[in-house]
Amino acid sequence: MFHRPSPTETPEEALTPEQERIIQRFRRFSSLSMLVMVLGVAAVFGVIGYRMIRAKPMATGEMTALLPKGAKITATAVSGDVVVLTLDVGGAVEIRTFDARTLAPAGRLRFAEEP
Repeated sequence: MFHRPSPTETPEEALTPEQERIIQRFRRFSSLSMLVMVLGVAAVFGVIGYRMIRAKPMATGEMTALLPKGAKITATAVSGDVVVLTLDVGGAVEIRTFDARTLAPAGRLRFAEEP
């Protein structure tokens, strides 16, 4: 980056001791800055790798969900880690949720009219 004249070259102008100190200080600060940048990039890649290792894979395979007799699926939706089914069970609306990763039932919501 900086050129120091070799002893065989005839320099146009030799650096003074003060200039040498300034150049040394600049090199030290540049090295420190480079070290901080490398550590920052390593930290970012470390976090990305950690999250990739911790990520749980989606469930694969088959599952048979038993629905009440005469139930019809009217709508489906997927949001994040939840699969939502809207059912029509004998004229009543019911919502069932399943965990997308394990395909296990997560909840059920029934709707009924007030008497």
